[in-house]
Amino acid sequence: MKRKYISYSSILLLSILSAACGVPKVAKQEVHKALPTQYDHQTVNDGGTNMAQIDWKDYFHDPYLTTIVDSALQNNQELLITMQEIEITANEVTARHGEYLPAVGIKAEGGIEKRSENTPLGAMERQVEIRHGKENPEPMPDVGFALVANWEIDIWKKLRNATKSAQLRYLSSIEGKNFMVTNLVAEIARSYYELLALDEQNRMIQQNIQLQSQALEIAKVQKAATRVTELAVKKFEAELLRTQSLQFAVQQQIVETENKINYLAGRYPQHIPRPEADYAVNSSLMSLAPGLPAELLTNRSDIRQAELEIAAADLDIKVAKARFYPSVGISANLGYQAFNPAYLLKTPQSLIYSLSGDLMAPLVNKRAIQADYKSANAKQVQAVYSYEQSLLNAYIEVANQLVNYQNISESIGYKAKQVHVLNKSIEIANDLFNAAHAEYLEVLMTQRDILETKMELIEAQRDQYMAKVNLYRSLGGGWQ
Repeated sequence: MKRKYISYSSILLLSILSAACGVPKVAKQEVHKALPTQYDHQTVNDGGTNMAQIDWKDYFHDPYLTTIVDSALQNNQELLITMQEIEITANEVTARHGEYLPAVGIKAEGGIEKRSENTPLGAMERQVEIRHGKENPEPMPDVGFALVANWEIDIWKKLRNATKSAQLRYLSSIEGKNFMVTNLVAEIARSYYELLALDEQNRMIQQNIQLQSQALEIAKVQKAATRVTELAVKKFEAELLRTQSLQFAVQQQIVETENKINYLAGRYPQHIPRPEADYAVNSSLMSLAPGLPAELLTNRSDIRQAELEIAAADLDIKVAKARFYPSVGISANLGYQAFNPAYLLKTPQSLIYSLSGDLMAPLVNKRAIQADYKSANAKQVQAVYSYEQSLLNAYIEVANQLVNYQNISESIGYKAKQVHVLNKSIEIANDLFNAAHAEYLEVLMTQRDILETKMELIEAQRDQYMAKVNLYRSLGGGWQ
């Protein structure tokens, strides 16, 4: 008996050594988390709570926008599809968890068999029947049922690591959903502020139409007094028609932007309720507080997702490596079997049971296992590079939006001054024209300049809102 144990141990040891020798040497990629200590050109207020940690309802502080986002979080189809992906990964965890537990089932079988008397086994049975004067039924029935159990002993933690890998990917899918929520909230906010800017541009066009209509009437009066010619009247009329045509292009943009918001909210086209106040003072976003770059590691869902993917890839390498080693399995069954159903439950005559173990180790043609192992290593390296790319992308996004916000703020100051100057110039031009001290072309050009500058100012104010939304998204806000 002692020699048998030594023999079995030797076989197991040789199998392990043989399998271990076949494991390719592949180096894993190390993770680098180094980030700059602060953002380049960071001069904005950095006091208080990091803006990414503020709930989106508190950050935007607009009841109209809040209603739209709430609807989107409930009805957006892409988000709902992602939720089903999370459900699928959760089921995958359950499936992997069940693999390292014993599989127990019940088996029932029945059949008939007629052996040929010209075969060794058939001839032997026939001789026994003649000797004892018995005749077994032909064909011979066979019925039975049994409990059957199979279990792979997870000595290399292959199955446990596969389960942990599935759990990490489940958590990764949740982080992916959070990142989608961040992008969805930001996209709706951008479209909403775009819509408000279009409303303001439409109001500005209407004001300019009134201004140009008044100028046209003045030109007609001047013509009647022979102070200007018909050419001046036609020029004023043409400029008025040009401005009137602009309003329809803006109105088309309003419809398309409303429909985009409705699409993101998961509903059919409908009017988007919104304030009618002056766009520049319509709503105020939270002041900028970007925090430190290191906080991106906890605030950005895509970075956390990439980090979980690395951990899962590390476990996948261990799973693939364990396939080189022997697997140990245990099989057992317990039940009843008889050639006549009347004898089926007789104990112990009809009782059957078995217990067996097996040891399986790959020795020849391990290319498939080696290929899977190398692929697992390559995916781990890929996951590390993806993580580092996410870090770099997040930092650059934040740095760009910080500078963008500062530059837009400076631009708005100059644009506002330009509008103020042009408002004065339009008054002067009209007075001079009425007094016949200015040409009508000067009035026309001034009217055109004031309209274009006001439109540019509205666009700059819109871009300032966009920069704050984009910075909030880049820092990882919106998913809380």
